[in-house]
Amino acid sequence: MTTGGPETMSQQSAGSGRRVAVIGGGITGLSAAQRLISSDPSVTVVLFEATERFGGIIRTEQSDGFLMELGPDSFITNKPGGIQLCDDIGFSEELIPTDGEFRRSLVLRKGKPQLVPEGFMLMAPAKPWKIATTPVLSVAGKIRLLREAFVRPKNNPDEDESLADFVRRRFGRQALDRLVQPLVGGIYTSDPEKLSLKATLPRFIEMEQQYGSVIRATLTEQRRKKEGQSEAESGSGARYGLFATPRNGLGSLIDRVVETLRQSDRVTLRSNTAASSLSRNPVGDGTAGSSWKVSLANVPDEVFDAVILTLPTYKAADLLHDDRYTDLAQALRAIEYASSAVVVTTHRISDFRHSLDAFGLVVPAIENRKVLAVSFTSRKFPGRAPEGHVLLRTFVGGAMQPELLEQSDSEITEFVHQELSAMLGMTATPAFSQVVRYRRAMPQYHVGHLARVAEIERLAVPHMGLHLAGSAYFGVGLPDSIASGRAAADQILHDS
Repeated sequence: MTTGGPETMSQQSAGSGRRVAVIGGGITGLSAAQRLISSDPSVTVVLFEATERFGGIIRTEQSDGFLMELGPDSFITNKPGGIQLCDDIGFSEELIPTDGEFRRSLVLRKGKPQLVPEGFMLMAPAKPWKIATTPVLSVAGKIRLLREAFVRPKNNPDEDESLADFVRRRFGRQALDRLVQPLVGGIYTSDPEKLSLKATLPRFIEMEQQYGSVIRATLTEQRRKKEGQSEAESGSGARYGLFATPRNGLGSLIDRVVETLRQSDRVTLRSNTAASSLSRNPVGDGTAGSSWKVSLANVPDEVFDAVILTLPTYKAADLLHDDRYTDLAQALRAIEYASSAVVVTTHRISDFRHSLDAFGLVVPAIENRKVLAVSFTSRKFPGRAPEGHVLLRTFVGGAMQPELLEQSDSEITEFVHQELSAMLGMTATPAFSQVVRYRRAMPQYHVGHLARVAEIERLAVPHMGLHLAGSAYFGVGLPDSIASGRAAADQILHDS
């Protein structure tokens, strides 16, 4: 099994002539296929996608001058996967950065949007003195946050800890409830009481252990930058300066990868083709060295030398019917998933009493609202809305409010409109609203996640030629998913 690992590969496999099945046509599967054919001229690939379109949760649509992302809208660039894929397919010149004018974020406090303290990156206060003036925290909360510099490090750093426990221990409850939970929750749609810090934000553990304090670590890093804070790291909230997206939307990246694959006579892309089961052929069965059988609905089975399985873990487990895979399937099902919805709306800027002069608004759970966050997408990137208009994406559900997704699209649309009116002063009904649901789409990195992944890896070892990749293992972001697919491809080429 390969779920992560280095981006480099050995070229010793040239001439292997292997036939590889990639199951799942999202960004992970597409990246794996691209890596295979670009690295070994003798490999052939068949990619199976159950739906009619490729790209998975990435989906871009255009209407009335709006460029709407119905899934993710960008990717972080300090992880190499996304940039490397763009470089490989000649797409890098299509990438654009975030708009520096609005590079800040808001957090709801007592029903009103307030600026996240400048320099506050998830939970690393790069400018601790800015904490003193924020209305988000009380005086006691500010003192407790800043006292983090004197909190002793944890004695057993190898023990996994929840995000909530780490933040309460180091920064206090107010910092967790009013700042960190909404900022991190907007990324992972998770319950901070269950979210594994080691699996999601290990750099904060390293800061604590190396410097004794997150604040001291952050200030030390700042002092080492002789020119001061770089433009790429300015702002507040998420590290917005490090994000990029294609000028024509992430869907154009999918289009380019698919186009690149279709130009090769060694790739077959098969949409509307769902695999029903996966099993390893016994040695000496007369299949000319092919070792894995992919069963498909209403068509003959196909055999392959190796398989890259990029589906969510519960769907991957469903393909492993044979008793030989019972333990592996059970381990895959142990990773939980959360569901969410995105409500895309278009507006005139004049229809808001708030100026919307930020990249978005995150909503703490303690505010008891029905939304997790609102992304001001056309403030983040140019070309997303006509002049005088704004495109918003409002997030609903997640691990902490799953019951909201039981409501109908019209009910979700109605309460999102009510929340936009209450929080941002929306005075007119949006010109356009669309609800996009993502059922069991976000893997939950609960405490002990890395141990669960290690167990999956151990159980997969005997099944040579089977490789698992995707967002469920070592990172939920697009660069992580891309790197996972590329690493699985590299392992196949290295092993051949």
